[in-house]
Amino acid sequence: MEERTAGTSSSGGSRTGRNLPAAIAVGVVLGALVIGTVYTIKELFLLVVAGAVGVGVLELVKAFATRDIKVPAVPVLAGMVAMHAGAYWGGPVWLLAAFAVSALVLLIWRMFSDGTDGYVRDASASVLTLFYPAMLAAFVALLLKEGDGDHRVVIFIAVTVASDIGGYIAGVLFGKHQLTVISPKKTWEGLAGSIVACTAVGAWLVTWLLGGDIWQGALIGALAAVLATVGDLIESMIKRDLGIKDLGTILPGHGGLMDRLDSLVTTLVPVWALMAIFF
Repeated sequence: MEERTAGTSSSGGSRTGRNLPAAIAVGVVLGALVIGTVYTIKELFLLVVAGAVGVGVLELVKAFATRDIKVPAVPVLAGMVAMHAGAYWGGPVWLLAAFAVSALVLLIWRMFSDGTDGYVRDASASVLTLFYPAMLAAFVALLLKEGDGDHRVVIFIAVTVASDIGGYIAGVLFGKHQLTVISPKKTWEGLAGSIVACTAVGAWLVTWLLGGDIWQGALIGALAAVLATVGDLIESMIKRDLGIKDLGTILPGHGGLMDRLDSLVTTLVPVWALMAIFF
């Protein structure tokens, strides 16, 4: 979530320093890719998700390496594929089993790769990467596997994107009170904008696409707004601890894949749970 900052940007974007035209163009392309796959071939959409999360994993692996923290990319990516496939074709139990086995593999992998020094550090970072974003993102497969999974996925993505847009606009126009020192650009006004936007989008789409009640959609949206912000802050904490500014630059105007995935993966599990309860 990008909000108000002082001064102007030399990159040709907005007052926040974000290259807004590039960000909008990338957002449109990503949106078209999501809609074009989720409503045609679900497995193709799952492949797109796995590819995006895989890039996010590699960004984290590279970031950890700047502090000499060794996270083995191959077993993490293999575990990610196993969790996504297990969730889609098997369900929650298979997802959990794939995560547990993959975590054990990572512990054993590190045991025989670099000696005892730094074992706890490297193993912990490896399991963290397996969980965030790989396992959390696998819950999209649980959304997708339902009969109306295409609608559920669209609602989940839409409310999370609404958080970014609502927070951005409210932060730029009204942002004055800093939300947290973890991310100085975030403001209470931006959070309020996120909640309003997410609640409205959730209420609208849940009633339209799933035939649910307005309050159900509003609850899903409000929860998504708060957790999307939490996801942004988690990534900010990781970057601050590692002493780096960005995890990647693959998406013009957005940064790396993790800059898009951070709020999505933390929003996904509670949204999946609410939809499972309601529908």
